[in-house]
Formats: sequence, C-alpha cells, structure tokens
Amino acid sequence: MSLPDPIPLYGPEYKRDPYPLYARLRAAGPIHRVLFPSGVTAWLVTGHAAAQRTLADPRLGKNHSRGNDRWRERASIMPEPQHSQLQVHLLHQDPPKHTAMRRLVTDAFAPRRVEALRPRFQEMADALVDAMPEDADTADLVACFAARFPFQVLAEVIGLSPCLAARFRREWGKVVAPVGPTDPGRPAYEALLRELQTYIAEVVADPGDGLLGGLVAARDAGELTREELDSMIFQLLVAGQEPVTNQITTAMVALLRHPDVLDRLRAEPALMPAAVEELMRLDGAFELTTWRFLAEDADLHGTRVPAGDSVIVSLCAANRDPERFPDPDTLDLDRAQGSHLSFGHGVHFCPGAALARIELQVALGTLTGRLPGIRLAVPDEELPWIPAVLGRGVGELPVAFDRPVCPRPRG
Repeated sequence: MSLPDPIPLYGPEYKRDPYPLYARLRAAGPIHRVLFPSGVTAWLVTGHAAAQRTLADPRLGKNHSRGNDRWRERASIMPEPQHSQLQVHLLHQDPPKHTAMRRLVTDAFAPRRVEALRPRFQEMADALVDAMPEDADTADLVACFAARFPFQVLAEVIGLSPCLAARFRREWGKVVAPVGPTDPGRPAYEALLRELQTYIAEVVADPGDGLLGGLVAARDAGELTREELDSMIFQLLVAGQEPVTNQITTAMVALLRHPDVLDRLRAEPALMPAAVEELMRLDGAFELTTWRFLAEDADLHGTRVPAGDSVIVSLCAANRDPERFPDPDTLDLDRAQGSHLSFGHGVHFCPGAALARIELQVALGTLTGRLPGIRLAVPDEELPWIPAVLGRGVGELPVAFDRPVCPRPRG
C-alpha cells in the first residue's frame, strides 16, 4: 500500500507560526507523515493524549542504532568520529543505560538545590540589565540578555570555571542542527565540532568540584566511558542553555503581543510562576522531540509504522490541543494549570525542568519589572524566527524601552 505524501515542516511561514498547520493535523488525526528540510520523512504525533502515550511507549527507543537505512541516508546526523564521541548522551539512550546515566545528574538539578541559587541568578539577571546601553534607542534582547543569562546560570550550576566559561563560544551550540554532507556549509560545521571537542577536553582536564567533577569521577570509576562522559558534557553545554534562550524569546514575544497581560504581570509579580507555565504551554522552545524508533513494524495510533522510521512528537501541537486546554490559542494567566508537555513526559522528562522554571521566572520578572515601556522596535512580521528543525525562538528581539529602573531590594 502506498504511503501518503509527506507534509513539509519547514519554510519561513511555518517557522513564524506553525499553529494553524498543527490545528489542521490534530483535527485530521493523531499521526501524520511529514517531511523535514534534510529530506527525512517521519511520523508526527500531534494530539495531547496521543503525545503522552507516545512519550511513555516502551516500544519506542531513542538510540540512533534503531534507525533504518532510509532514515540514516538523509538524517544528516553528525559525521564520524564525532557522532560516536558526542551523541551517546541521555537523549539518545534507553533504559537501563539511560537510567544509570540520568542518576549522575539529578542531584545537581534537584529543585531544592537550584531554588537556593535563585538569589545568585537574580544578581546575574540584574547585572545584564544594568549593562544594557543607556544611549541607544533600541536593544536586542537576545544579544544583551537571552543569549547570555542561561549560560551564566548553567556555568554556576554545573561548576564550570570562570576561565573556561569566558571562552565558550555560542556558535558551538549550533552544532545540534546538523548540516548535510553535500551542504556547502559542511566544512565550517565540522570545524565547529572539532573546536567544541577541544573545549570539552579542556573541561575534562579541569572539571572542578561540581557536577562536571562528579562526571569525571564517574568515568574514572568505570561508570561512564570516555565517549559517554564527553557526550554528557556536550549535552549539558548545548541543551542546557540554548532552549532557555529560545524560551525567553518566545515568552517575551507573547507578552509584547499582549501588553495588557504584561501590565498585569508587572502589577502582580506573584503570578510569575503560573505565567511561566502558561507561556511555555502557549509557545514552547522545544517544538518537536528528537527521534524515536520502533524495533519492528507496529501499529501506532491506528497507523502502521515501519521499524526504524523516525517518530516525532509535536510538543507545541499537544500543548494547544483544545481537548486538553480550552481556548488554547489564548494567553490566559488564570488558566487552571495542567500537564503541558514542554519538558516532555516519561523517562525522558527534562532533568533540568526545575532549573529552567526558575531561570524563566527570574528572567521574565527582571525584564518586565526593570524595563518600563518595553515594546517591539520592529514590526512583528519582521522578527527573525530561527530555522531550527526542532526548536522555536527568534534570533534577534529588537525592543525599545524607557530608562531601566534600579532593582528593588529583595529579601
């Protein structure tokens, strides 16, 4: 039986606003064949209930070795040797290996520990606002704040030394969006990978006493291979900051589009935790999950999916499912908070969720509270949405605002 033509999931209009397409897909059924820019075809799950079941389905594994030849031909996965050396981290492991590796990082991201660091995070956020240019008509919130704050927080939490933190290049974070073998940008992409590997080797040589030191000790004790250690550091440095950067931008765009909500948030700062949950639900930075694979042909939500084909869950589509969230396209700070899927679900639920929530509360509270009159400095339609396959965010966020106010004393 012939398969339906895949639905393209790329292009400027799609990246600017994918939600009308997701609404049509949800209405048509829970699973659809889709096409990515690399030429990979995949099976996309859209509804909230179907997404939860898929994310918890033990038949679906994350290890790339499960992918079939059709997927591997076009997936544009990292070249060797980097793929074997950097891609055996938590996101690409299945239990019991995933369980053992995850246990090594959970203490560092435990809610009580990261909550105790909130005052330190607030100092960092205030310092970045203090450093914004006072004599300019506009500022780019990405360059001035969103691209810097999450990395500063991450370095503090994982114990990255100030010297090494100062030398990290944000461009290295882009290597999670692989460039195909025939792409003219492939040589530059591979050069970034080699640079990042050199940096990771320096981190391993001087890990400090925090989480990084604990991971190196686990390698020395035989709990991790060298490749698993490097991969986990790679995941921390990349996945630990870029999604938060993007989530700050999507949240601020939503608030700038709804000045009445922004004003209310300023007037009622106690609403910030609920606001962060609603803003993540409305427009999450993790738009799509990474690949999952069936070990053998099987039925998935009423559709026969071949073994080794990639299965992707649209977290953004699930988070706007009207069967789970009434009036889902509305930003509603009074919404009864429920199980949005922005951090995933099941064994791969984001281990840094508590940290990300605190980062977002601090970041959005600082930007809305200290930048009176903040507004878009360009027309909304000119915002440059990033072309990332799996993520959402804007690459620049030009805003105008009145003179920053001094931070209020915090008890």
